[in-house]
Amino acid sequence: MFRLIMPVFLIVLSTSYLILTFNMDKAQVGNPDAPRYFPMIIGFFLLVMSVIYLVQEWRRRREIIEDVKELSSGRTPKLIGVTIVLILIYTFLFERIGFLYSTILFLGALLFLVNGRKHWLQNIIVAVVFSFLSWYSFAQLLNVSLP
Repeated sequence: MFRLIMPVFLIVLSTSYLILTFNMDKAQVGNPDAPRYFPMIIGFFLLVMSVIYLVQEWRRRREIIEDVKELSSGRTPKLIGVTIVLILIYTFLFERIGFLYSTILFLGALLFLVNGRKHWLQNIIVAVVFSFLSWYSFAQLLNVSLP
């Protein structure tokens, strides 16, 4: 039932948007309704997509219960908990040791958590290369100051 809130909200929003487009001022020159066409197309498209979204979510409402049961069992809760702890450690280390080193440590730990020790070389290479490319892109190419 919770997943139906967003499509209903989008239907209300798109309906309000369409109503407001009809209240727009008419053009003084040329076709008087010309300023309304594009907003009406956007509002109509949003309304149609929101209704499709609502129908899809209504059909999937029983599947969602199974997805939640599957999500709360097995390895997933551990992964979520450890990821939250790693994020907290990352935020603590970010200012102290800088972007590059803290990102390498964070990504390395996260990749080891997800991929395991079997892929240790791949984990290290991805963590180092991604962190360095991110740092280089922001600090050197875009001139963004990173800690």
